[in-house]
Amino acid sequence: MMERKGRPITERRLQRMREVLARRQPDLTVVLENVHDPHNVSAVLRSCDAVGLLTVHLVYTIEEFPELSENVSGSALKWLDLVFHPTIAECYRALRAQGFTIYATYLDDPTRSFDLYDLDLTKPVALVFGNEQRGVSEEAVGLADGNFVIPMMGMVRSLNISVACAVSLYEALRQRRLAGHYEQPKLSEAERTARLRRWLEHEGRIVPPEVLHEQP
Repeated sequence: MMERKGRPITERRLQRMREVLARRQPDLTVVLENVHDPHNVSAVLRSCDAVGLLTVHLVYTIEEFPELSENVSGSALKWLDLVFHPTIAECYRALRAQGFTIYATYLDDPTRSFDLYDLDLTKPVALVFGNEQRGVSEEAVGLADGNFVIPMMGMVRSLNISVACAVSLYEALRQRRLAGHYEQPKLSEAERTARLRRWLEHEGRIVPPEVLHEQP
């Protein structure tokens, strides 16, 4: 156990944070467009952290961003970067500048959509999910590089948005594990150190600078 001005932290906890940062996937992200229900947003964030996302992009042009439940999100808010964009067009521009291909969920016309399981999710990909009642906007569909659907075998045509996001992200995880994406860090050591410092500060912990660096 190390002592510091903030709360104590065990070596085990510190090592877990390092391991999580080493598995972060900066080239996989989610866009939420006007998702209204706080439980849905919180559950989405929990799935994003679980799969190893670094950032979630948020576009709220109709709905207000909801107050989130830490109980549902499992404290995922502390581990993710949330980036707000004023419009879907500006969000897409920012993502394309970073090399992302953008796929939006789209149910209205299956002939215009890929099957989720036909997508290559090992490449830099942003997946867009829309409002619980309206789905993604026509603008979000029209400006995307492609659209996708999760195959459904029953009478119900769609999943809850948080479930749909989890299903999609875990298909990405499956593909990326097979391709070895979680085996080597995608963030530089400097980036991992900076994020580790922020995570420790969020938890009210202060660690001497030499402790932040990975041991050889």
